[in-house]
Amino acid sequence: MVPKIRRGSRTHGLLAYLYGPGKRDEHTDPHLVGSWDGFAPDPGRDPEATLARLAAALDLRVKQAGIRAPAQHVWHCSVRTDPGDRLLSDDEWNTVARRLVQAVNLAPEGDPDGCRWVAVRHADDHIHILATMVRGDLRRPRMNYDFKKAQAECRRIEQEMGLRRLQPGDGTAAKAPTSAERFKAERTGRPETSRETLRTAVRQSLAGAAGEGEFFTRLREAGVRVKLRHAPSGDVLGYSVALPGDRNRDREPVWFPGSTLAPDLSLPKIRRRLADGTPEPVMQDDAGEARRDWSAPAHQRRRATTIAERAATALDEDDDEAAGQLVGVGELLDALAQTSPAATRAELGAAARAFERATRSHIRAEQADTRAIRSAARGIIQAGGALGRGEDGGATAMLLSTLVLVTIAAVRWHSARGHAQQAAASRQAAEHLRAAYRQAATAPMRTLRDQGHTLPEPERRRYEAAIRAALPDPGTRAGAEPTHYALAATLAQAEQAGHDPETLLRKAVALRELDTAEDVNDVLVWRLRRLAHLPAHPGDTSRSTSGTGSPNAPANRTGVRPTSATTARPAPPDPRNRPPRR
Repeated sequence: MVPKIRRGSRTHGLLAYLYGPGKRDEHTDPHLVGSWDGFAPDPGRDPEATLARLAAALDLRVKQAGIRAPAQHVWHCSVRTDPGDRLLSDDEWNTVARRLVQAVNLAPEGDPDGCRWVAVRHADDHIHILATMVRGDLRRPRMNYDFKKAQAECRRIEQEMGLRRLQPGDGTAAKAPTSAERFKAERTGRPETSRETLRTAVRQSLAGAAGEGEFFTRLREAGVRVKLRHAPSGDVLGYSVALPGDRNRDREPVWFPGSTLAPDLSLPKIRRRLADGTPEPVMQDDAGEARRDWSAPAHQRRRATTIAERAATALDEDDDEAAGQLVGVGELLDALAQTSPAATRAELGAAARAFERATRSHIRAEQADTRAIRSAARGIIQAGGALGRGEDGGATAMLLSTLVLVTIAAVRWHSARGHAQQAAASRQAAEHLRAAYRQAATAPMRTLRDQGHTLPEPERRRYEAAIRAALPDPGTRAGAEPTHYALAATLAQAEQAGHDPETLLRKAVALRELDTAEDVNDVLVWRLRRLAHLPAHPGDTSRSTSGTGSPNAPANRTGVRPTSATTARPAPPDPRNRPPRR
């Protein structure tokens, strides 16, 4: 149940809208479901009642107060149920209205001098409460924190009436689009409002940015109009953004200051974030990865996986300083959403938008060090778009598997502090990441399972014994699952690269807990491949012995056959066949 509060000065004008057809003929059967005394004239059901008569009754005390009445004397609150809720009767809506006007101190129960109010219903799922803010003793009601009080009362009503219980807010959420903005998006055929599009563009431009200048440059390169606000000294005080072609009725651009897009997108807070986490230089050689001829997107995704593991560890430590890591994870998701292939881009964009809510709370790490994770986001941006196949696709699946665990750690971190909305946003982001992971991991995991099936029976039994020894808990024993073939194939390739499979598997299990993993086998596969520096694409087994492991690595005795992706590499293009430069 969502209350939305506004204030105005035209009682008759608001009544005309509430009893009218609506902006798009969406109002049906407008009528009163409650009033201050239960006897207010109802123009919707009483043929003798008029809007003027009802407005006069509501404004009686306003006129009596004269100049002592507030200029904005109309209090307007719309209350809407969730689309999945049952339909409330008129009597139930009357109860809702009476409880809300009492909660905000407009008409306390038993107070004969309470303000006059009416509740109008013109749709199945919501009502509008209109009150005039002058009491019977001609004093103004004390209306401090009316929005918070209305929200709290709605949470109690939801519980008592069996409605969907929304999460209590803490004032750190981004401003939702207005009805006018949503209607404009529908008229112009846009999938979302300008406010939402600009918020995403600003966040993506900020992901991994090294400084303020780079941030504004990225914004302009993304096709966003940018207007800076300068002090007389020439210093930049703030900024506003607009979409090209988005104009108001006066044909002027519709500008949105950064602070109105989200509380953490004002220029002072952006500067604070850049100061806390200036990205480290993007390293091309990380844990021996530069010895591979993998692509830059694959390199940076593997590097980001290691850094994301550290962020999850920081969140598990239950320290308030981990709040900075949440901001960095949000930037990492924004970077992935920009550079991932089309197959996973939609889910990653949804995950980034959901997790955006989890990055803001009243807890701010005073000494947040987000340089490493912001550097990972920067590296992903600089590496460019990743392919959805080969090493790029495997590295994407490896990173997404880790990010699912990071978002689950964020759920626990927020839940421990009572951040209900942030915890719910983290859960939603985890679901989108799981969907993106399933898309990215389908091909590499299928190849690994096929390779596991080709292992000689004695080899496979040896690896299964190692798996059972490393995972003694029957509830998580991977060897009992049909997908253990992928894990066995990975252990075989690690042994071929010169690693001891049992030692490596124990190290992978000890990295982090596995209770929250949707598929323990998948999580361990990616941990093993990262620890052993194996290619993320399982077909690239021929490269696994190049530059890693023991110099006296044993020959291939595992029966894992390299696929055609490793043996048939495309020849480099002939420079003579290049098209002429224009």
